[in-house]
Amino acid sequence: MKKGELLTINIDKLAFGGKGIARVDNRVVFVEGGLPGDRAEVKIQKVKKKHIDARITDVIKPSPLRREAECSHFGQCGGCKWQNLDYRHQVQFKREQLLESFRHLAGLTPEVIHQTTPSPLIFAYRNKMEFSFTDNRWLVPEELADPRIKKDFALGLHVPGSYDRVMHIEKCWLQDDVMNRILNFSQNYFKQSGLPVFNLKTHEGLLRFLVLRKSFSHGEYMVNIVTFRPAESLLADYANKLNSQFPEITSIINTVNPRVAQIAFGEEEYVLSGQDHITEKMDEFTFEISANSFFQTNPLQAVHLYHTVQKYAGRHNNLIWDLYSGTGTIAMFLAGNARKVKGFELVESAVMDARNNCAGNSIDNCEFIAGDIRDNISGTSDNPDIIVCDPPRSGMHEDILKAIMNKRPQKIVYVSCNPATMARDIQQLTTVYQVAEIQPIDMFPHTYHIESVARLELK
Repeated sequence: MKKGELLTINIDKLAFGGKGIARVDNRVVFVEGGLPGDRAEVKIQKVKKKHIDARITDVIKPSPLRREAECSHFGQCGGCKWQNLDYRHQVQFKREQLLESFRHLAGLTPEVIHQTTPSPLIFAYRNKMEFSFTDNRWLVPEELADPRIKKDFALGLHVPGSYDRVMHIEKCWLQDDVMNRILNFSQNYFKQSGLPVFNLKTHEGLLRFLVLRKSFSHGEYMVNIVTFRPAESLLADYANKLNSQFPEITSIINTVNPRVAQIAFGEEEYVLSGQDHITEKMDEFTFEISANSFFQTNPLQAVHLYHTVQKYAGRHNNLIWDLYSGTGTIAMFLAGNARKVKGFELVESAVMDARNNCAGNSIDNCEFIAGDIRDNISGTSDNPDIIVCDPPRSGMHEDILKAIMNKRPQKIVYVSCNPATMARDIQQLTTVYQVAEIQPIDMFPHTYHIESVARLELK
Protein backbone atom coordinates (compact mmCIF):
# COMPACT_ATOMS: atom_id res chain seq x y z
CA MET A 1 0.00 0.00 0.00
CA LYS A 2 1.22 3.47 -0.88
CA LYS A 3 0.25 7.12 -0.61
CA GLY A 4 -2.58 8.08 -2.95
CA GLU A 5 -3.94 4.54 -3.27
CA LEU A 6 -7.71 4.08 -2.92
CA LEU A 7 -9.10 1.44 -0.57
CA THR A 8 -12.60 0.22 0.25
CA ILE A 9 -12.88 -0.40 3.98
CA ASN A 10 -15.31 -1.10 6.81
CA ILE A 11 -14.83 1.06 9.90
CA ASP A 12 -15.47 -0.88 13.09
CA LYS A 13 -14.46 1.38 16.00
CA LEU A 14 -13.24 4.81 17.09
CA ALA A 15 -9.77 5.72 18.29
CA PHE A 16 -9.03 8.22 21.04
CA GLY A 17 -8.61 11.35 18.98
CA GLY A 18 -11.87 10.81 17.12
CA LYS A 19 -10.67 8.94 14.03
CA GLY A 20 -12.35 5.81 12.72
CA ILE A 21 -10.40 2.55 12.77
CA ALA A 22 -10.39 -0.11 10.04
CA ARG A 23 -8.08 -3.03 9.32
CA VAL A 24 -6.66 -3.94 5.92
CA ASP A 25 -4.22 -6.85 5.52
CA ASN A 26 -3.61 -6.87 9.28
CA ARG A 27 -2.71 -3.17 9.25
CA VAL A 28 -4.56 -0.48 11.18
CA VAL A 29 -6.05 2.33 9.11
CA PHE A 30 -7.01 5.58 10.86
CA VAL A 31 -9.72 7.45 8.98
CA GLU A 32 -10.52 11.11 9.64
CA GLY A 33 -14.30 11.54 9.85
CA GLY A 34 -15.07 7.83 9.82
CA LEU A 35 -17.68 6.31 12.11
CA PRO A 36 -18.21 2.69 13.21
CA GLY A 37 -20.49 1.02 10.67
CA ASP A 38 -19.33 3.11 7.72
CA ARG A 39 -18.36 1.34 4.51
CA ALA A 40 -16.25 3.86 2.65
CA GLU A 41 -13.74 4.49 -0.09
CA VAL A 42 -10.66 6.16 1.38
CA LYS A 43 -7.48 7.65 -0.01
CA ILE A 44 -4.20 6.88 1.73
CA GLN A 45 -2.55 10.04 3.07
CA LYS A 46 0.42 8.57 4.95
CA VAL A 47 1.94 5.12 5.26
CA LYS A 48 3.71 4.61 8.56
CA LYS A 49 5.45 1.64 10.11
CA LYS A 50 2.56 0.65 12.38
CA HIS A 51 -0.46 2.24 10.74
CA ILE A 52 -1.93 4.07 7.75
CA ASP A 53 -3.63 7.49 7.74
CA ALA A 54 -6.46 7.94 5.24
CA ARG A 55 -9.33 10.27 4.44
CA ILE A 56 -12.79 9.46 3.10
CA THR A 57 -13.44 10.13 -0.58
CA ASP A 58 -16.86 8.47 -0.65
CA VAL A 59 -19.20 6.98 1.97
CA ILE A 60 -20.52 3.92 0.15
CA LYS A 61 -22.85 2.87 2.98
CA PRO A 62 -23.23 5.28 5.91
CA SER A 63 -23.22 4.09 9.49
CA PRO A 64 -26.63 4.02 11.21
CA LEU A 65 -24.97 6.15 13.90
CA ARG A 66 -24.55 9.09 11.51
CA ARG A 67 -26.69 12.20 11.79
CA GLU A 68 -26.76 15.50 9.94
CA ALA A 69 -24.43 18.01 11.61
CA GLU A 70 -26.12 21.24 12.68
CA CYS A 71 -23.14 23.42 11.80
CA SER A 72 -22.58 24.55 8.22
CA HIS A 73 -18.82 24.64 8.91
CA PHE A 74 -18.64 21.02 10.09
CA GLY A 75 -15.77 19.08 8.54
CA GLN A 76 -13.87 22.24 7.63
CA CYS A 77 -13.47 23.92 11.03
CA GLY A 78 -11.07 22.35 13.52
CA GLY A 79 -13.62 22.31 16.35
CA CYS A 80 -16.37 19.68 16.56
CA LYS A 81 -15.21 16.30 15.23
CA TRP A 82 -18.29 14.34 16.29
CA GLN A 83 -21.22 16.62 15.46
CA ASN A 84 -22.30 14.01 12.88
CA LEU A 85 -22.51 11.35 15.61
CA ASP A 86 -25.70 11.01 17.65
CA TYR A 87 -25.02 12.35 21.16
CA ARG A 88 -26.18 9.17 22.91
CA HIS A 89 -23.44 7.32 21.07
CA GLN A 90 -20.85 10.04 21.77
CA VAL A 91 -21.07 9.45 25.53
CA GLN A 92 -21.04 5.68 24.98
CA PHE A 93 -17.87 5.84 22.85
CA LYS A 94 -16.17 8.07 25.40
CA ARG A 95 -16.67 5.42 28.08
CA GLU A 96 -15.38 2.76 25.67
CA GLN A 97 -12.23 4.80 25.06
CA LEU A 98 -11.69 4.98 28.80
CA LEU A 99 -12.17 1.21 29.03
CA GLU A 100 -9.64 0.74 26.23
CA SER A 101 -7.06 2.85 28.09
CA PHE A 102 -7.49 0.83 31.28
CA ARG A 103 -7.86 -2.68 29.80
CA HIS A 104 -4.25 -3.58 30.66
CA LEU A 105 -4.79 -3.02 34.40
CA ALA A 106 -5.06 -6.41 36.07
CA GLY A 107 -8.15 -6.83 38.18
CA LEU A 108 -10.01 -3.84 36.77
CA THR A 109 -13.47 -4.94 35.66
CA PRO A 110 -15.65 -2.86 33.30
CA GLU A 111 -18.15 -2.27 36.11
CA VAL A 112 -15.60 -0.04 37.85
CA ILE A 113 -16.00 2.51 35.04
CA HIS A 114 -19.45 4.06 35.29
CA GLN A 115 -21.58 5.30 32.42
CA THR A 116 -20.54 8.73 31.16
CA THR A 117 -22.31 11.69 32.74
CA PRO A 118 -23.80 13.60 29.78
CA SER A 119 -23.55 17.38 29.52
CA PRO A 120 -26.69 19.37 30.49
CA LEU A 121 -26.24 21.34 27.26
CA ILE A 122 -24.84 19.87 24.05
CA PHE A 123 -24.90 23.16 22.14
CA ALA A 124 -24.13 26.70 23.40
CA TYR A 125 -22.39 25.13 26.41
CA ARG A 126 -19.13 27.11 26.25
CA ASN A 127 -18.57 30.25 28.31
CA LYS A 128 -15.46 31.24 26.35
CA MET A 129 -14.52 31.29 22.66
CA GLU A 130 -11.37 32.57 20.96
CA PHE A 131 -11.51 33.79 17.37
CA SER A 132 -8.41 34.67 15.34
CA PHE A 133 -7.88 37.60 13.00
CA THR A 134 -6.04 36.95 9.74
CA ASP A 135 -5.03 38.98 6.69
CA ASN A 136 -4.92 35.80 4.61
CA ARG A 137 -8.32 34.14 4.82
CA TRP A 138 -8.46 30.41 4.16
CA LEU A 139 -11.12 29.74 1.54
CA VAL A 140 -13.08 26.51 1.68
CA PRO A 141 -13.83 24.82 -1.69
CA GLU A 142 -17.25 26.42 -2.23
CA GLU A 143 -15.79 29.88 -1.52
CA LEU A 144 -12.99 29.59 -4.07
CA ALA A 145 -15.39 30.04 -6.98
CA ASP A 146 -17.00 33.20 -5.55
CA PRO A 147 -15.15 36.32 -6.79
CA ARG A 148 -16.94 38.49 -4.22
CA ILE A 149 -15.04 36.86 -1.35
CA LYS A 150 -11.77 38.60 -0.57
CA LYS A 151 -8.85 36.89 1.13
CA ASP A 152 -7.42 39.93 2.91
CA PHE A 153 -9.52 39.62 6.09
CA ALA A 154 -11.19 37.02 8.26
CA LEU A 155 -12.16 36.69 11.89
CA GLY A 156 -12.90 33.06 12.65
CA LEU A 157 -11.50 29.68 13.65
CA HIS A 158 -8.58 27.56 12.51
CA VAL A 159 -8.87 24.76 10.00
CA PRO A 160 -7.84 21.34 11.40
CA GLY A 161 -4.17 20.92 12.24
CA SER A 162 -3.12 24.42 11.24
CA TYR A 163 -2.00 27.40 13.30
CA ASP A 164 -1.90 29.87 10.39
CA ARG A 165 -5.04 29.00 8.40
CA VAL A 166 -8.14 30.82 9.60
CA MET A 167 -11.56 30.43 8.02
CA HIS A 168 -14.59 32.71 8.30
CA ILE A 169 -17.18 31.49 10.81
CA GLU A 170 -20.74 32.71 10.42
CA LYS A 171 -22.09 30.88 13.45
CA CYS A 172 -20.51 28.64 16.06
CA TRP A 173 -22.93 26.22 17.69
CA LEU A 174 -20.81 25.93 20.83
CA GLN A 175 -21.59 29.52 21.87
CA ASP A 176 -24.93 31.22 22.40
CA ASP A 177 -26.82 33.61 20.14
CA VAL A 178 -25.51 36.78 21.83
CA MET A 179 -21.90 35.67 21.34
CA ASN A 180 -22.59 34.83 17.70
CA ARG A 181 -24.12 38.26 17.13
CA ILE A 182 -21.11 39.93 18.78
CA LEU A 183 -18.86 37.88 16.48
CA ASN A 184 -20.78 38.96 13.37
CA PHE A 185 -20.79 42.61 14.47
CA SER A 186 -17.03 42.46 15.08
CA GLN A 187 -16.37 40.81 11.71
CA ASN A 188 -18.23 43.57 9.88
CA TYR A 189 -16.76 46.39 11.96
CA PHE A 190 -13.10 45.40 11.70
CA LYS A 191 -13.36 44.48 8.03
CA GLN A 192 -14.34 48.11 7.35
CA SER A 193 -12.20 49.73 10.05
CA GLY A 194 -8.87 49.86 8.26
CA LEU A 195 -7.10 48.62 11.41
CA PRO A 196 -4.29 46.29 10.33
CA VAL A 197 -4.32 42.60 11.21
CA PHE A 198 -1.20 41.16 12.86
CA ASN A 199 0.81 39.23 10.27
CA LEU A 200 2.36 35.98 11.49
CA LYS A 201 5.34 36.24 9.13
CA THR A 202 6.27 39.94 9.25
CA HIS A 203 5.14 40.43 12.88
CA GLU A 204 3.53 43.71 11.89
CA GLY A 205 -0.05 44.86 12.38
CA LEU A 206 -2.39 45.16 15.33
CA LEU A 207 -5.42 42.85 15.61
CA ARG A 208 -4.79 39.32 16.91
CA PHE A 209 -7.80 37.77 18.68
CA LEU A 210 -11.39 38.35 19.69
CA VAL A 211 -12.10 36.54 22.96
CA LEU A 212 -15.71 36.30 24.15
CA ARG A 213 -16.69 35.24 27.67
CA LYS A 214 -20.08 34.69 29.23
CA SER A 215 -21.42 34.31 32.76
CA PHE A 216 -24.18 31.69 32.79
CA SER A 217 -25.38 32.67 36.27
CA HIS A 218 -25.42 36.46 35.82
CA GLY A 219 -25.96 36.85 32.06
CA GLU A 220 -22.89 39.08 31.74
CA TYR A 221 -20.62 39.17 28.68
CA MET A 222 -16.99 40.20 28.24
CA VAL A 223 -15.44 41.20 24.92
CA ASN A 224 -11.64 41.16 24.80
CA ILE A 225 -9.68 42.38 21.77
CA VAL A 226 -6.11 41.07 21.90
CA THR A 227 -3.69 43.34 20.04
CA PHE A 228 0.04 43.45 19.33
CA ARG A 229 0.36 46.86 21.02
CA PRO A 230 -1.92 49.04 23.19
CA ALA A 231 -4.92 50.28 21.21
CA GLU A 232 -7.25 52.07 23.63
CA SER A 233 -7.88 55.08 21.41
CA LEU A 234 -8.09 52.99 18.23
CA LEU A 235 -10.73 50.73 19.78
CA ALA A 236 -12.82 53.47 21.44
CA ASP A 237 -15.28 53.73 18.54
CA TYR A 238 -15.66 49.94 18.42
CA ALA A 239 -16.39 49.85 22.17
CA ASN A 240 -18.98 52.63 21.91
CA LYS A 241 -20.82 50.99 19.02
CA LEU A 242 -20.64 47.58 20.69
CA ASN A 243 -22.20 48.99 23.87
CA SER A 244 -25.01 50.64 21.95
CA GLN A 245 -25.96 47.37 20.23
CA PHE A 246 -25.39 44.90 23.09
CA PRO A 247 -26.64 45.99 26.53
CA GLU A 248 -25.69 42.52 27.83
CA ILE A 249 -21.98 43.41 27.57
CA THR A 250 -20.60 44.48 30.96
CA SER A 251 -16.89 44.43 30.15
CA ILE A 252 -14.83 45.43 27.09
CA ILE A 253 -11.10 44.85 27.39
CA ASN A 254 -7.99 45.43 25.29
CA THR A 255 -5.33 42.87 26.17
CA VAL A 256 -1.85 43.37 24.72
CA ASN A 257 0.35 40.48 23.58
CA PRO A 258 3.60 41.95 22.18
CA ARG A 259 5.22 38.54 21.75
CA VAL A 260 5.57 36.56 18.54
CA ALA A 261 3.76 33.54 20.04
CA GLN A 262 0.20 33.44 18.72
CA ILE A 263 -1.70 33.08 22.01
CA ALA A 264 -4.76 34.97 23.24
CA PHE A 265 -3.06 35.95 26.48
CA GLY A 266 -1.65 39.35 27.33
CA GLU A 267 0.86 41.09 29.54
CA GLU A 268 -1.04 44.39 29.71
CA GLU A 269 -4.75 44.98 30.09
CA TYR A 270 -6.83 48.08 29.42
CA VAL A 271 -10.51 48.44 30.34
CA LEU A 272 -12.31 50.12 27.44
CA SER A 273 -15.74 49.96 29.04
CA GLY A 274 -17.41 48.58 32.16
CA GLN A 275 -15.71 46.33 34.69
CA ASP A 276 -12.45 44.39 34.43
CA HIS A 277 -14.26 41.10 35.11
CA ILE A 278 -17.51 39.20 34.86
CA THR A 279 -19.04 37.28 37.77
CA GLU A 280 -19.96 33.58 37.67
CA LYS A 281 -21.56 31.45 40.36
CA MET A 282 -21.20 27.69 40.81
CA ASP A 283 -23.18 26.21 43.69
CA GLU A 284 -22.77 28.69 46.54
CA PHE A 285 -19.42 29.96 45.27
CA THR A 286 -18.90 33.22 43.39
CA PHE A 287 -15.98 33.80 41.02
CA GLU A 288 -14.67 36.98 39.42
CA ILE A 289 -13.37 36.07 35.96
CA SER A 290 -10.92 38.49 34.35
CA ALA A 291 -9.63 38.49 30.77
CA ASN A 292 -6.70 36.18 31.57
CA SER A 293 -8.39 34.01 34.22
CA PHE A 294 -8.64 30.26 33.80
CA PHE A 295 -12.17 28.94 34.27
CA GLN A 296 -13.88 25.74 33.18
CA THR A 297 -15.42 26.38 29.76
CA ASN A 298 -18.55 24.28 30.44
CA PRO A 299 -19.58 25.61 33.87
CA LEU A 300 -22.92 23.77 34.08
CA GLN A 301 -21.13 20.43 33.67
CA ALA A 302 -18.15 21.53 35.78
CA VAL A 303 -20.47 21.54 38.81
CA HIS A 304 -21.09 17.81 38.23
CA LEU A 305 -17.33 17.25 38.00
CA TYR A 306 -16.68 19.01 41.31
CA HIS A 307 -19.59 17.21 43.01
CA THR A 308 -18.04 13.91 41.93
CA VAL A 309 -14.70 14.95 43.46
CA GLN A 310 -16.57 15.94 46.64
CA LYS A 311 -18.35 12.58 46.79
CA TYR A 312 -15.19 10.56 46.18
CA ALA A 313 -13.24 12.52 48.80
CA GLY A 314 -15.95 11.89 51.40
CA ARG A 315 -17.23 13.99 54.27
CA HIS A 316 -15.08 13.39 57.34
CA ASN A 317 -11.56 14.35 56.42
CA ASN A 318 -8.83 16.05 58.37
CA LEU A 319 -6.21 17.15 55.87
CA ILE A 320 -6.61 17.11 52.08
CA TRP A 321 -3.87 17.90 49.61
CA ASP A 322 -4.97 19.38 46.29
CA LEU A 323 -2.17 18.91 43.74
CA TYR A 324 -2.18 21.10 40.61
CA SER A 325 -4.72 23.26 42.44
CA GLY A 326 -4.96 25.97 39.77
CA THR A 327 -7.28 28.80 40.76
CA GLY A 328 -8.55 26.85 43.77
CA THR A 329 -11.98 25.70 42.57
CA ILE A 330 -11.60 22.06 43.67
CA ALA A 331 -10.15 23.16 47.02
CA MET A 332 -13.18 25.40 47.58
CA PHE A 333 -15.59 22.54 46.93
CA LEU A 334 -13.62 20.34 49.37
CA ALA A 335 -13.19 22.93 52.11
CA GLY A 336 -16.60 22.38 53.72
CA ASN A 337 -15.77 18.74 54.53
CA ALA A 338 -12.16 19.18 55.66
CA ARG A 339 -10.21 20.60 58.58
CA LYS A 340 -7.79 22.01 56.04
CA VAL A 341 -7.11 21.87 52.30
CA LYS A 342 -3.56 22.53 51.16
CA GLY A 343 -3.16 23.35 47.47
CA PHE A 344 0.06 23.00 45.49
CA GLU A 345 0.39 24.88 42.20
CA LEU A 346 3.31 25.86 39.95
CA VAL A 347 1.84 29.08 38.51
CA GLU A 348 2.08 32.06 40.87
CA SER A 349 -0.78 33.99 39.26
CA ALA A 350 -3.11 30.99 39.65
CA VAL A 351 -2.21 30.80 43.36
CA MET A 352 -3.05 34.50 43.75
CA ASP A 353 -6.42 33.88 42.05
CA ALA A 354 -7.04 30.89 44.35
CA ARG A 355 -6.37 32.97 47.47
CA ASN A 356 -8.64 35.74 46.20
CA ASN A 357 -11.40 33.25 45.31
CA CYS A 358 -11.30 31.78 48.81
CA ALA A 359 -11.25 35.21 50.46
CA GLY A 360 -14.18 36.36 48.33
CA ASN A 361 -16.20 33.33 49.46
CA SER A 362 -15.21 33.57 53.16
CA ILE A 363 -13.27 30.29 53.04
CA ASP A 364 -10.46 30.35 55.61
CA ASN A 365 -9.27 26.73 55.76
CA CYS A 366 -7.48 26.62 52.39
CA GLU A 367 -3.76 27.27 52.00
CA PHE A 368 -2.03 27.55 48.61
CA ILE A 369 1.67 27.05 47.97
CA ALA A 370 3.28 28.28 44.76
CA GLY A 371 6.30 26.64 43.17
CA ASP A 372 7.56 23.29 41.93
CA ILE A 373 5.05 20.69 43.14
CA ARG A 374 7.63 17.92 43.28
CA ASP A 375 9.91 19.90 45.60
CA ASN A 376 7.11 21.30 47.75
CA ILE A 377 5.35 18.03 48.54
CA SER A 378 8.64 16.21 49.14
CA GLY A 379 9.70 18.88 51.61
CA THR A 380 6.41 18.91 53.54
CA SER A 381 6.13 16.97 56.78
CA ASP A 382 2.31 16.78 56.64
CA ASN A 383 0.63 13.43 56.19
CA PRO A 384 -2.59 14.04 54.26
CA ASP A 385 -5.60 11.77 54.70
CA ILE A 386 -6.60 12.30 51.07
CA ILE A 387 -4.76 13.56 48.01
CA VAL A 388 -6.72 15.04 45.12
CA CYS A 389 -4.78 15.62 41.91
CA ASP A 390 -5.81 17.29 38.66
CA PRO A 391 -2.64 17.21 36.52
CA PRO A 392 -2.19 18.59 32.99
CA ARG A 393 -2.73 16.38 29.93
CA SER A 394 0.83 15.08 30.22
CA GLY A 395 0.01 13.51 33.59
CA MET A 396 2.19 13.37 36.69
CA HIS A 397 5.96 13.17 36.98
CA GLU A 398 7.22 9.84 38.28
CA ASP A 399 8.80 11.54 41.31
CA ILE A 400 5.44 13.04 42.29
CA LEU A 401 3.80 9.62 42.05
CA LYS A 402 6.52 8.20 44.32
CA ALA A 403 6.07 11.06 46.78
CA ILE A 404 2.31 10.41 46.90
CA MET A 405 2.85 6.70 47.60
CA ASN A 406 5.41 7.54 50.30
CA LYS A 407 2.80 9.70 52.05
CA ARG A 408 0.32 6.77 52.02
CA PRO A 409 -2.94 8.75 52.12
CA GLN A 410 -6.01 6.58 52.71
CA LYS A 411 -7.52 7.74 49.45
CA ILE A 412 -6.51 9.35 46.15
CA VAL A 413 -8.93 11.18 43.87
CA TYR A 414 -7.44 11.57 40.40
CA VAL A 415 -9.01 14.02 37.92
CA SER A 416 -7.85 13.81 34.31
CA CYS A 417 -8.60 15.02 30.79
CA ASN A 418 -6.36 12.38 29.18
CA PRO A 419 -7.29 8.67 29.54
CA ALA A 420 -3.86 7.49 28.34
CA THR A 421 -1.75 9.37 30.90
CA MET A 422 -4.35 8.75 33.60
CA ALA A 423 -4.10 4.99 33.01
CA ARG A 424 -0.29 5.18 32.95
CA ASP A 425 -0.14 7.01 36.28
CA ILE A 426 -2.77 4.88 37.97
CA GLN A 427 -0.94 1.72 36.89
CA GLN A 428 2.02 2.89 39.00
CA LEU A 429 -0.24 3.78 41.92
CA THR A 430 -1.87 0.31 41.91
CA THR A 431 1.25 -1.15 43.51
CA VAL A 432 -0.12 0.44 46.69
CA TYR A 433 -3.71 1.42 45.80
CA GLN A 434 -6.79 -0.25 44.36
CA VAL A 435 -9.07 1.43 41.82
CA ALA A 436 -12.52 1.61 43.42
CA GLU A 437 -14.42 3.46 40.69
CA ILE A 438 -14.02 5.83 37.75
CA GLN A 439 -16.61 8.35 36.59
CA PRO A 440 -16.29 9.68 33.01
CA ILE A 441 -17.83 13.15 32.58
CA ASP A 442 -18.51 14.73 29.20
CA MET A 443 -17.29 18.33 29.42
CA PHE A 444 -17.00 18.81 25.65
CA PRO A 445 -19.91 17.46 23.56
CA HIS A 446 -19.20 16.84 19.87
CA THR A 447 -15.49 16.36 20.55
CA TYR A 448 -13.57 13.22 21.52
CA HIS A 449 -12.31 14.83 24.75
CA ILE A 450 -13.35 13.20 28.01
CA GLU A 451 -12.84 14.18 31.65
CA SER A 452 -12.65 11.43 34.27
CA VAL A 453 -12.54 11.18 38.05
CA ALA A 454 -11.05 8.08 39.70
CA ARG A 455 -11.24 7.00 43.34
CA LEU A 456 -8.32 4.92 44.61
CA GLU A 457 -8.23 3.30 48.05
CA LEU A 458 -5.18 2.15 50.00
CA LYS A 459 -4.85 -1.64 49.82
